[in-house]
Amino acid sequence: FAMLPFCGYNMGDYFAHWIKIGKDHDNSKLPKIFYVNWFRKDSDGNFIWPGFGENIRAIKWAIERIEGKENYIETPIGRLPDINQFDLSGLNLDKEDLKELFTVDKERGLQELEEMREYFKIFGDRLPKELLDEIDAQEKRFREMG
Repeated sequence: FAMLPFCGYNMGDYFAHWIKIGKDHDNSKLPKIFYVNWFRKDSDGNFIWPGFGENIRAIKWAIERIEGKENYIETPIGRLPDINQFDLSGLNLDKEDLKELFTVDKERGLQELEEMREYFKIFGDRLPKELLDEIDAQEKRFREMG
């Protein structure tokens, strides 16, 4: 979103375009999208993930997902790697750091959803309803967390 000042048209329209593409095409032919946060930090402010040389592990997991392997757990934000099936061979990561990497925090998640709602206001009435519907659905999933 740092590029918003340079966009040639309203980003609400851009989002609507991609939502329409998703609805109008065969899901099996659409690209798969994965989100990875390489920059998660521990309580001391240090990066938890060991670095770029290990990123292939997340890519391997994504490819396995595309191939149909059920190597995930369901969370309010989607499917995350099942830590018991994620390739950690040869890594010397602290158990608490591993837990942090694979944890979705309910309170942090709810706070981020509120920040998204506030941010989306800049798109006015051109923001696709589907995006707000997804925030509502995600909030419901967070609230149902134990």
